[in-house]
Amino acid sequence: MRIAISSKSGCGNTTVTTLLAEKLGYKMVNFTFRQLAAERGVDFWTFCRMAEADDDIDRELDRRQVEMAMAEENCVLGSRLAIWMLEKADLKVYLQATSETRAKRVLKREGGSLEERMAQTEMRDRNDSARYKRIYGIDNSDTSVADLVIDTDDRTPEEIVELISEKLSTLR
Repeated sequence: MRIAISSKSGCGNTTVTTLLAEKLGYKMVNFTFRQLAAERGVDFWTFCRMAEADDDIDRELDRRQVEMAMAEENCVLGSRLAIWMLEKADLKVYLQATSETRAKRVLKREGGSLEERMAQTEMRDRNDSARYKRIYGIDNSDTSVADLVIDTDDRTPEEIVELISEKLSTLR
């Protein structure tokens, strides 16, 4: 069973992916831009700007994620494009939340000011969406490929995991 979970930043993707994988006893695959930036010794925001000019960065990240997921019999893959890239996923879940909720979550995790985090969240959304459209022809706001879409604004990660678990029980 391979489960793919996607979202924009701040929707709880990493937390939900981690909790779901733990609950199911599955391997968690969550290879991120932050990790790739760290591998290359580059600051995250600098790396994001580099990706704007070098599509191979996205291609490498997405290729590596899919390879990691396909190497596992049972896994939960969490990434911005997991539901589009892991075509053989048995369940595709999209998490969504308002820009304000997402910015508040990023603020809690990384600090700064709410205004700064709102601006960064909106800028990252625009840049990521344009890049995914350009590189893959993917509209990362189109949730039609998902088997399950969950609004995370007013839900805890545990509640989200329970919703996914309920959906999984209908597949088995």
